[in-house]
Amino acid sequence: MFQLPPLRYHLQLPAFLRERVCGVLQQEPTVLSCFQKEKPWLMLGLGLQTGLLVSKRDVAMKKCPEILLGKAEETLYRAPSNSSLLSLFDLQDNQVLGIGSGSTIVHAVHRLAERVKQENLTIVCIPTSFQARQLILQNGLTLSDLDRHPELDVAIDGADEVDCDLNLIKGGGGCLTQEKIVAGYAKCFIVIADYRKKSESLGDQWKKGIPIEVIPMAYVPVSRTLTKNFGGAAELRMAVSKAGPVVTDNGNFILDWKFDKVHTWSEVNTAIKMIPGVVETGLFIDMAEVVYFGMEDGSVSVREKQPR
Repeated sequence: MFQLPPLRYHLQLPAFLRERVCGVLQQEPTVLSCFQKEKPWLMLGLGLQTGLLVSKRDVAMKKCPEILLGKAEETLYRAPSNSSLLSLFDLQDNQVLGIGSGSTIVHAVHRLAERVKQENLTIVCIPTSFQARQLILQNGLTLSDLDRHPELDVAIDGADEVDCDLNLIKGGGGCLTQEKIVAGYAKCFIVIADYRKKSESLGDQWKKGIPIEVIPMAYVPVSRTLTKNFGGAAELRMAVSKAGPVVTDNGNFILDWKFDKVHTWSEVNTAIKMIPGVVETGLFIDMAEVVYFGMEDGSVSVREKQPR
């Protein structure tokens, strides 16, 4: 008989997906096992005696039930560590939450919506991007803005990289300015990420550079000033599905600055923001209170801000 590998916990899927998957399993009660080379087994707890094992490769090869195709690669493959992290902090009634952007936050918001419904909570959500706004609405959560709620209790977001001092690189998705605004007005900023974002120094894992949002007319002089003052190379981020550069929700361009050495990031962040034409940087310095990393084996690694 096939034996499941040991795992430390089971993921509670969003209700809508759990019901659909359970329907598949009731018709086919055997355990569907799929394996991907050099990747761990991923078990999705469905509240049943049987579980479902799935890998990114097998989803792509369509070895899984039809119901798991499409967005399953994101929903199932990335979810096991990250969305469960939302259960680790104290979510209270009548809180105002900042909702970040990116794939990690998609799973966190699914879990947030479940907790709001299960615990009958009143929660107000402030988005950091158009994507986050749509995510809030799609999950039936209460949408608001900084005009009505200028102070937030908690902001939740992901990161592209986190160093040992809790300095972050963010903005891979192009939403850095609004993400920093929302995080900056929150009493507590919590970051959730997978193990690939954990590093000792910025640049160890993330090789795409530090995103810098700039006014379109200034991207050339800003790029020249960056490389002159700090070295490295600055590239205008180009769009994938349209001709020309990426345009942010604020109507600006993004430069990705690929630095060639470790800097004193607080000083560099301040200096870059003083360059005429720079709107904001993707360096989040001394902002995160705690970072939860979903590790490859299903465990959770925690980094907290140290008292100064």
